[in-house]
Amino acid sequence: MNALSSVRGESTRRRGPALDVAVVGGGMVGAAAALAFARAGFATALLEAREPAPWLATDEVDLRVVGLAPSSIALLDDMGVWTSIRDSRAGPYAHMHVWDAENGASIHFDAATEGHDLLGYIVENSLVQWRLWQALEAAGVRRLCPAEVRGFEAQADRIQIELADGESIAARLLVAADGAGSPLRKLAGIETHGRDYAQRAVVAHVSTERPHESTAWQRFIGTGPLALLPLADGRSSIVWSLPEDEARRVLALDDQAFLDELGIASDFRLGRITRSTPRAAFPLKLQLAERYQAERFVLLGDAAHAVHPLAGQGVNLGLRDVAELRDTLVDARDAGRDIAAEHVLRRYARRRRSADTLDAMSFDALARVYAWQAAPLVAARGLGVRLIDCLPPIKRRLAEHASGL
Repeated sequence: MNALSSVRGESTRRRGPALDVAVVGGGMVGAAAALAFARAGFATALLEAREPAPWLATDEVDLRVVGLAPSSIALLDDMGVWTSIRDSRAGPYAHMHVWDAENGASIHFDAATEGHDLLGYIVENSLVQWRLWQALEAAGVRRLCPAEVRGFEAQADRIQIELADGESIAARLLVAADGAGSPLRKLAGIETHGRDYAQRAVVAHVSTERPHESTAWQRFIGTGPLALLPLADGRSSIVWSLPEDEARRVLALDDQAFLDELGIASDFRLGRITRSTPRAAFPLKLQLAERYQAERFVLLGDAAHAVHPLAGQGVNLGLRDVAELRDTLVDARDAGRDIAAEHVLRRYARRRRSADTLDAMSFDALARVYAWQAAPLVAARGLGVRLIDCLPPIKRRLAEHASGL
């Protein structure tokens, strides 16, 4: 009997659906959600079109990396996967230095001054996803892969989920973690708003003349921010936000011309750029769902919000969604309530949409401020940054907010 048949058969033998939660989308956030719910004692299934490729230490470092904040590390540790991620290939960073190419103003964050050993870790997306996937079976998560959702219908005590192969499953709650283009969000009739930045983020891993000093470096240039993030192997991962035409030009450069331009753009902060992996790019946009819930249905991660990468908080926001939803469901279950009741889901949606919107708008405002080119505005921006750097209580609040703790 296959997994789908097993789920359907069990649902006919029990009162109510066999599953508490069905999560659609097996990326980092979706896999983390499925694991978190299962660890909390909920009967959980994860539906995904393709199982991820195994992560191997012998492979080149994935071009897509994430800066995991302390809140994300705490969640992963609580689920029992953080140690294996950290010990595989994670780049710790204890400092963050941000500076403005136009006026020289800078701000520096140091973990030691905040009473911590580290500010976070730079980790490959594929490593996090693979370690989560490895933990799913032992946690009792039913992995339905390949699986594609064609439709769903909320009923009195369940949501019926129709799959492309003609099968169907039932759960108390359907969680959409299927990315920024979320087909499930569209099926639920939930609209989004935001803006296209008309930019692309050029990514690569580079070797530099000087060590990265366990520091996340970010320089704001007129064309967009350039980040150099410390990797575990001593290289730096770059995220260079550029207007689309300029991004295409940079992608087309020969290797030496690219190294030279990147060195200039980074102000040679780490000396000359001596080597680079092949480059890639992805489009940048701001997108927020108009609402996070429908009947027996909620959004998580990029399906709910896509933000500018300049603050490196996209995945961290998604993992905070996971922690909030898990805690909300546990509280409802412990109180003897339906975990997918409207008022239960409204609590999650209200809290996370408010927090995500505040963060997304803050990142967007920061991007707009650093796009100012008029001399008086550039001077005012520099003054503001210098003031913040001289005021430890404000810097501490900023660091605490970014950490999510």
